[in-house]
Amino acid sequence: MTTAVEASAKYLRDFMKEESAGGIVLMIAAAAALIVANSGLAGWYAGLLQTPVAVTIGGGGVEKSALLWINDGLMALFFLLVGLEVKREALTGQLSSWKQSSLPLFAALGGMVLPALVFTSINWGQSENMAGWAIPAATDIAFALGILALLGKRVPVALKALLLAIAVIDDIGAIVIIALFYTPGVETGMLIAAAIVFALLLLIGRARVGSRLPYILLGVALWYFVLKSGVHATLAGVALAMTIPVTSRGGEKMLEHMEHGLHPWVAFLVVPIFAFANAGVGLLDVEMAALIAPLPLGIALGLIVGKQLGIVGFAWIATRLGIANLPQGISWAQIWGLSLIAGIGFTMSLFIGNLAFASPEQIAAVKLGVLSGSLVSAVAGIAILRSASKATK
Repeated sequence: MTTAVEASAKYLRDFMKEESAGGIVLMIAAAAALIVANSGLAGWYAGLLQTPVAVTIGGGGVEKSALLWINDGLMALFFLLVGLEVKREALTGQLSSWKQSSLPLFAALGGMVLPALVFTSINWGQSENMAGWAIPAATDIAFALGILALLGKRVPVALKALLLAIAVIDDIGAIVIIALFYTPGVETGMLIAAAIVFALLLLIGRARVGSRLPYILLGVALWYFVLKSGVHATLAGVALAMTIPVTSRGGEKMLEHMEHGLHPWVAFLVVPIFAFANAGVGLLDVEMAALIAPLPLGIALGLIVGKQLGIVGFAWIATRLGIANLPQGISWAQIWGLSLIAGIGFTMSLFIGNLAFASPEQIAAVKLGVLSGSLVSAVAGIAILRSASKATK
């Protein structure tokens, strides 16, 4: 009979395999966006993203550009998946005990704080840029695991699991940051309506209702009211995830099954579409001065330098204080390589950048910073991990 530990290990392997494949698709989508944005199709690309799309029912509805439907609508599914992953990890996974979560918790904390400090130090006195302080604090787990997949057996499973745990905690931090710092104002009536719908979801979740239909219908209503309230609509996905029961009254592993069912759609459709819509930036006329301007430079160095200092530094302090231990068979050189791979910010960094700035010039600068920082982090991380794997043989 398969033990709970064996089942958890199998789930982790399956998850990383699928996430890794999704990361490779994500890379292809990002590359396609860059090619299109720097070709004769650039005008078509820009026009496509600004195409107005309206969904109306009766006298009400929502009208947004295609880009905003992707960022506010499709990405709600991404945040729903993140919420489900966080809940599972907190209840039964790597975050379910202090022994398991202490190292990734400290590493993730450092990996958020130091990049923000690097960005802030470079942009100090540039008040128009300071809203972007959280951009380099993010880690793109799909992209990161996709890079690790390219290294194959050179990267031990324990290191991938540690990166996954750090990224989950990082996502929790990003959700809190978005809720606290990127919600400019609220419409009280809509927020009350959202709270009522959320309360209903909590009730059916507490009752362990096994049918998906009430969660879907109320989830859509929750998304609509959150959108209209002024709070970023994607947070409705996280709120919905928190109401999903671990098991239904019929004994179905509902949380796990919903996560499994949603994951391929997010990994192979939602996130690649987001990447294609947001990674396109014109590079043909970019001069060196644009790359070293405070905004893109702060983001790039936050991802490259801040992530290294934060993850390695906080992990080292935690182990020296006896609060945490390195996983068996993992060296500090591999932790260093992991910290660089965690500097691939991409999806969440671009997402926060869209929340932080409205100016097209600033959005373009954010893309430059995220792409350059993520690229350097990926190349350096691969080099360090390849070298570390040879040293351990």
